[in-house]
Amino acid sequence: MSPDRKPFFLTSLFRMRCPSCRKGRVFTNRSIFPLGKLVNMVPHCEVCGQKMVEEQNNGGGINYALTVLLFFLNLCWYWPIFGLSYKDNSVETYLVVSIVIVLLAQPWLMRLSRMLYLYFYVPYGKTRKQPIAEEQNQ
Repeated sequence: MSPDRKPFFLTSLFRMRCPSCRKGRVFTNRSIFPLGKLVNMVPHCEVCGQKMVEEQNNGGGINYALTVLLFFLNLCWYWPIFGLSYKDNSVETYLVVSIVIVLLAQPWLMRLSRMLYLYFYVPYGKTRKQPIAEEQNQ
């Protein structure tokens, strides 16, 4: 890709790249393992200097919405294949299958929710570098 060409939005989002330049990495680890360091973010983009950590718990509401969306998408494929009825255990089976799928996808959903949060609030091409530290009141 030529340097003057704008990187594609979805490719940059799913590759977990900086929302401002779409080139630098956002997370310290490329892999989701170890799970304890799953959502550790770099403080600044190594390419453009964009501040990554806007607030402490960014993306929590988006993660909830993605989880609910995944439950609905599971219903969309489960219902036509297996069917749902209150007369047998199909509803309980659907819930167990959906919970397992959501738990397995949760690490990736947590990272995706943080990326969506950053892409919502950081515009492309307008780098907001970390402000100069001001003196704190005593």
